[in-house]
Amino acid sequence: MPATAIIIPTYNESENLEQLVGLILALPLEAEVIVVDDNSPDGTGQIADRLAAEDGRVHVVHRSGKLGLGTAYLAGFRQALCLGAECIVTMDADFSHHPRYIPSLVGRSNGAQVVVGSRYVRGGGTRYCSLKRRLLSRGANGFARLMLGLEAKDSTAGFRCYRRDALEAIDLGGILSDGYSFLIEMLYQCQRRGYRVAEAPIVFEDRRHGASKISRQEIFKAIYTVLRLAWGRL
Repeated sequence: MPATAIIIPTYNESENLEQLVGLILALPLEAEVIVVDDNSPDGTGQIADRLAAEDGRVHVVHRSGKLGLGTAYLAGFRQALCLGAECIVTMDADFSHHPRYIPSLVGRSNGAQVVVGSRYVRGGGTRYCSLKRRLLSRGANGFARLMLGLEAKDSTAGFRCYRRDALEAIDLGGILSDGYSFLIEMLYQCQRRGYRVAEAPIVFEDRRHGASKISRQEIFKAIYTVLRLAWGRL
């Protein structure tokens, strides 16, 4: 397995972080964990600092406040590239993305610059998600694929593995989205540069603890991002 960095953006994930990091570090691959914490009031950042003090493979990026998922990924990308990682994995901190799938994502990256952990390919699926959540996901994916010509069936998935060369070739500072729509824009930018996008099946599980971060505002941002990018294709 190539050297890998796993980026975990956090905001109020004190109930999940320690167990998640432990499972990642136990995987059979050379991995560094980068926690990007947005000044969580529940002490997530302090837990991350303790984990980093206990194991040199854990790194923490502290930010001043809740600045958005997209900018958290960008901060993580910069740190991962500085660490020399060849594969950069992004995932949620709430166990909706289980660490057991990470080796599969990294392994598939031998033939693709981006590998998406997908709910919508053979072998993938969802658990514990409400009908409203499933319909929202399906609708968002269908809208993004129709408007932008995206090939991936799960274009809104945040569980991904990027190859280093893809991230270095993209003008990350030019990515305008700062929320969940960042995921759509990153996939669009990779595809339009001719990078191969592959999908590996995962079972997405609704979060175990804490509250969902998807708000109505994030939904409107995603719609705006798709329309902005579609307009740029004309």
